[in-house]
Amino acid sequence: MDSLIKLIKKTYRMASPVERKSVLANFASLSVLQAITYLLPVVILPYLFRVIGPAKFGLIAFAQAFVQYFMIITDYGFSISATREISLCREEKDKVCAVFSSVMTVKIALALLSFVALSLIVYFVPKFRQDHLVYLFSFGAVIGSTLFPVWFFQGTEKMRHIADLNIIGGVFFVASVFIFVKTPEDYLLVPLINSGVYLISGLLGLYIVFRKFGVSFRFQGYKNIRKQLKAGWDIFISIVAINAYTTTRIFTVGLLTSNTITGYYSIAERIANFVQTFPLISFSQALFPRLSKIYNKNKAKAAKIMLRIQHITINISLICLPLIFTFAHFIVRAACGGDYREVVLSLRILIISVFLIAANAFRVQFLLVCGKTEIYSRIHVVMALVGLPLIFLMIYSFSYAGAAIASCFIEAGIFTVTYITVKRLIKKIL
Repeated sequence: MDSLIKLIKKTYRMASPVERKSVLANFASLSVLQAITYLLPVVILPYLFRVIGPAKFGLIAFAQAFVQYFMIITDYGFSISATREISLCREEKDKVCAVFSSVMTVKIALALLSFVALSLIVYFVPKFRQDHLVYLFSFGAVIGSTLFPVWFFQGTEKMRHIADLNIIGGVFFVASVFIFVKTPEDYLLVPLINSGVYLISGLLGLYIVFRKFGVSFRFQGYKNIRKQLKAGWDIFISIVAINAYTTTRIFTVGLLTSNTITGYYSIAERIANFVQTFPLISFSQALFPRLSKIYNKNKAKAAKIMLRIQHITINISLICLPLIFTFAHFIVRAACGGDYREVVLSLRILIISVFLIAANAFRVQFLLVCGKTEIYSRIHVVMALVGLPLIFLMIYSFSYAGAAIASCFIEAGIFTVTYITVKRLIKKIL
């Protein structure tokens, strides 16, 4: 523990006061957001499970996993490529307006195409047609996420706005569910309320960008739009590949098992995602734009900071994750309001993959900081090609537990390849 504290202090002193203040302020905002975003479902999960039942809960989880694919399409990698570009040109208003307008044009066009695709799937595929309203009501979240300029706030390092809007939205969602969802027949209100929250947050986010930052939307020519499409392409392919072995797990469980089993597994993933992302994702998002700026000035300094932060993350994971594994039974009972051995088993297996992700998080991010988007993309595409068949095979063989086991194998592969790749890259820098 003493060595860990010393390492944290050394890493802290490596950054300048301005860099520390910026990263820590954004980290604090995003950590509060992550805590509330994930703690609110802990409040609502037992209620929803009891009121609408595991089957309807599983159906809603399946629908959310389905529309997540359209969120990936509308994001198009801008969460990284546009964030990086805004962080580098944020002092030049004309460039900021051009980037913002180009990105929003592409995102809205992709959202329209996504709605057409969803409508065709729901109409022609029997499995989707029989519960068509669930999917249509869930799609509102895609529109809301399209409008919400998360990438802009990250690029300008003003993440407080993300936190404020999402916290308000989360509280409104929970309050609305408690007020309006009273019987199993009210299950359609859950995706409807969720979509409403996304839409309102998206519109308020745009209002802040226009009003507070003075950004204006200007129709852009083909050249600027093509530039953004090209910048986001490798990252988009990577994100599609990543979701081929992440989001697809719940989706495949839904295809190959029942809604009830899907409900059990989806809860385990939600708990594991909380452990995986809080507060890791908050710090990662806060660090990315600042580390990009440091890298542009001093590559060696950026590499050393990354290595130390990664080392700290591994040590913290080795302390915390075994405790979560040991007390998984009590965590599931608190989150679900009951004893569900399927959830406990899935969670304990997923904790192994959570460790592998944490042990690799900042190495993966460093590839993007260095502009090595092609390598980043190649790693995840290859793992998707291996992982997707593995997921189907494991779920077919071991039901819900197979999804968690497949996750461990896939993350182990990504860790190994990324470790070797980044080690070679840093050797050239240092």
